[in-house]
Amino acid sequence: MPHTWDPDRYLAYADERGRPFVELVARVGATDPAEVVDLGCGPGNLTGLLAGRWPGAHVVGLDSSPEMIASAQAGAPRGGGPVEYAVADLRDWTPPRPVDVLVSNATLQWVPGHLELLPRLVAAVADGGWLAFQVPGNFDEPSHTLRAELAGEPAYAEHTAGVAAPSSHDPADYYDVLAAAGCEVDVWETTYTHVLRGPDPVFTWVSGTGARPTLQALPDDLRAEFEREFRRRLAAAYPVRADGTVLLPFRRVFAVARVGAA
Repeated sequence: MPHTWDPDRYLAYADERGRPFVELVARVGATDPAEVVDLGCGPGNLTGLLAGRWPGAHVVGLDSSPEMIASAQAGAPRGGGPVEYAVADLRDWTPPRPVDVLVSNATLQWVPGHLELLPRLVAAVADGGWLAFQVPGNFDEPSHTLRAELAGEPAYAEHTAGVAAPSSHDPADYYDVLAAAGCEVDVWETTYTHVLRGPDPVFTWVSGTGARPTLQALPDDLRAEFEREFRRRLAAAYPVRADGTVLLPFRRVFAVARVGAA
């Protein structure tokens, strides 16, 4: 079953989701790029930062979700400057001209076999340009394993079999592919410890991203049962602390590649 995205739900923790984007782009050394693309721009709340950093650039935000692009267009400009937004699927996207900076933030994990896609993305970047992306690397954490375990139980398995689930690789895997494509490569990982507040905050987080396809695949009556049990298991795995907060460790993997510089 195809899933859709809810921009408002996704933006529930916009500050926490935005920090990796800022730290990724800070490592891009471009000074005066002409063409900048945010591939998988979501609701566009971060894409405007690219226009703010490079005000002379033509900045484009692309996403495969019409809901996300509609939100981005409704909210533009955000963060710094004008951005052109359009619906596009990164799996078959080809730019009309070489890109000087190509950014993809928390998107590639939704593309099965995305290591094989990287050489084509490198080829979309002008010689001397930059490809920068980050992906979650926390799929062994309870926030994901509990969803998978619950979705595999007999009551739900019929409906959740084959739903989209994110996945990613270690920094060395990305390094090897990008270096083989002729890039000078910087890879690293960071584990953030997000301080969350409110009722069932980890459920709120994952229901806007990694768990959304599973939740949408379930009939209404089963979805309510699934959510209740999922919330219960998440609350046990991520207990409320003495000050009323919940801590969510979140590993992310980063790669910044200078194309043709190796």
